[in-house]
Amino acid sequence: MNTHWDIFKALSDPTRLRLLALLSKEELSVAELQEILGMGQSRISTQLALLRQAGLVRDRREGKKAYYATRADLDEKLERLLRCAVDSVVNSPEMTVDRESLERILLKRRRHAEQYFNLIAGKLGKGYCPGRSWEAIGHLALRLVPRITIADLGAGEGMVSQLLANRAEQIWCIDNSPRMVEVGMELARKNGLANLSYKLGDIEEVPLPDRSVDLAILSQALHHAQHPQKAVAEAHRILKPGGSIVVLDLKEHDFEKARELYADVWLGFKESALHGFLKKAGFTKVEINVVAREQEEPHFETLLACGTKA
Repeated sequence: MNTHWDIFKALSDPTRLRLLALLSKEELSVAELQEILGMGQSRISTQLALLRQAGLVRDRREGKKAYYATRADLDEKLERLLRCAVDSVVNSPEMTVDRESLERILLKRRRHAEQYFNLIAGKLGKGYCPGRSWEAIGHLALRLVPRITIADLGAGEGMVSQLLANRAEQIWCIDNSPRMVEVGMELARKNGLANLSYKLGDIEEVPLPDRSVDLAILSQALHHAQHPQKAVAEAHRILKPGGSIVVLDLKEHDFEKARELYADVWLGFKESALHGFLKKAGFTKVEINVVAREQEEPHFETLLACGTKA
């Protein structure tokens, strides 16, 4: 157990304090911290190791990358001490530049994903996409109830919603790619689906009112979210009491090229992680199953998770 003297020592270094200020706002990779701080990888890794030894930050491996953030389980006194230390220098010139650089990094993340989906708009159902199989989609469709209001979050062109629109009362397709929304709206008009509507928006800030839908779908969308827990919490917010969430996503894998090929932020999820997302958001009756295994390498597996809003 680290003493508070160890904590004070950790907070005494300006670089470590800048790192803590950044990591208290966002989980970041070493490469992103290098870009923000303009420092070498060795220096940053050394300071991160000291902060981890002091029990102030935690690390998470995602493929070949390591991501860091402040620990979420700090006791109240330690959390207050950390907050006071950061606040004491928050208006310094270095911290101001760091905040601006952080915003630039986060914007770059969003633009990377948006550029990818703008590029493949109109082609998504015609080519290969990890985890998107008729077998998996069939399992998802079996859990639907007719004549309900559905939110398809991270819908893309709305392939799933196009199939469901003939039975649903109303479907809202939410996607952050302007081109995807445009293509989806064109398809809805072409197919005469008046109950299928598209909105430009992020799955972490869904542009729908509280308690407005009966079913929220996240089909192969969660691994594109910067903060999966926020996306699941948003699904919980927009659901009516008694409403359901259905998540179809990849099981954790090590196919690192998925980041480049498909703009994936996460290399799938462990069943326990997906279960934790739903439980923390407030869902009950959570169930998770593997519903598809691909025969071709890298042998992607697809998870189906369901839960109910109490």
